[in-house]
Amino acid sequence: MSGLSHLDAEGRARMVDVAGKEATLRVANAQGVLRCQPETLDQVRAGTAPKGSVIQTAELAGVMAAKRTADLIPLCHPLSLTKVAVTIAIDNALPGFHVTAEVRTQGVTGVEMEELTAVSVACLTLFDMLKAIDRTMTIGEVRVIGKSGGKSGGWDETGPAE
Repeated sequence: MSGLSHLDAEGRARMVDVAGKEATLRVANAQGVLRCQPETLDQVRAGTAPKGSVIQTAELAGVMAAKRTADLIPLCHPLSLTKVAVTIAIDNALPGFHVTAEVRTQGVTGVEMEELTAVSVACLTLFDMLKAIDRTMTIGEVRVIGKSGGKSGGWDETGPAE
């Protein structure tokens, strides 16, 4: 009907059958940002934010979220993930935080949704932990920045990957 793989000929939502696909190493990377006041960064850096270890907690929340993606997004396949790494870095120039995630699996479908979920939940956790001291925060620019594996091969922001 529309060329979208999650719709059948009558336009009904369906989970794509990936049974005939070849298992390959699949890797995907995503990023996002949380912007905040410079004073918020000062408190995080000093370890005086009211809810404690903000960055470590948000990184862990991102890992946990990647593992639960199929529970949150109706047509995602449950995947056996072999790696989830979430990294949060303070950026004074934003000011705010850069959040990145890398997700890997050896399987028949990609991990883009898992990495986007990891970044999104890590940003939401930062927001939750810092909202008492900064109500001006914004979350944005959550996007896939690269992937590899599968029939379509790899790509990153600069184009097709080798």
